[in-house]
Amino acid sequence: MREAIATGNTVQEAYEKACAMLGVETYLAEQEILEMPVKKTLGFFGGNPAKVRAFIRNSPAEKAAEYLKDILKGMGASRVEVTVQPEEGGAMLCVSGEDVGFVIGHRGETLDALQYLAGLIANQESETYFRITLDIGNYRQKRRETLEVLGKKMAAKVMRSRRNCSLEPMNPYERRIIHAAVQDMEGIKSWSEGEGMDRHIVIGPEEGERPFSKKHRRYGKPGGPRKPGANPHKKGGHNARQDLRGESPKESKNGVFPSALGASSLQG
Repeated sequence: MREAIATGNTVQEAYEKACAMLGVETYLAEQEILEMPVKKTLGFFGGNPAKVRAFIRNSPAEKAAEYLKDILKGMGASRVEVTVQPEEGGAMLCVSGEDVGFVIGHRGETLDALQYLAGLIANQESETYFRITLDIGNYRQKRRETLEVLGKKMAAKVMRSRRNCSLEPMNPYERRIIHAAVQDMEGIKSWSEGEGMDRHIVIGPEEGERPFSKKHRRYGKPGGPRKPGANPHKKGGHNARQDLRGESPKESKNGVFPSALGASSLQG
């Protein structure tokens, strides 16, 4: 809050002087009469001038901007500028200056934390919710474009596979961007799942996932069916007994049949 106190022969005169000290027109400031003027007795004795306080209430965005400057100063970024850009239902605070890139953090996590704190300050005395968006070096716009491309790319993948696709956890601001990017795509829907830091978006077919078809299940795949007679413990996957059915005894390398070898060993 900005304020100035001035005196004058009348309340109006004191008020105009106080506004001039603030550098604003009278219609932009509020006033508080501290002392009413008292006329001099017999035109010579006593009497007091009027004393008026003129003040300008900070908007929610201005309060958040002042708070943000103090936080950044404590983080070592003293030479920064915070400009306020009014938006519908809130405002965007744009931070500029030297070496402020570190404020963004990994995937904007530090930026999101500062935005949350600035939002709390802006809504301390506000009767309706005032949304604060914090941006540094046009990071938000670049991130928005990246997320829009990601959302449409994943939606195209879902249309081909007819399978749900889960994205990595995101904050509410980034989830809204993904939802907006895919909401107009025909045959695609998106929703959020999970709680807290694990909250993420799932993109899927509007009519639901396509069921698995039996014709796509192949023998030999983990968890899949086996061929009749398959022996899981035998290399090659066939039962040795079934391979020998209907075959005549084979002669060994030394010209002796296996059955004869077995008989001779018993006799010896």
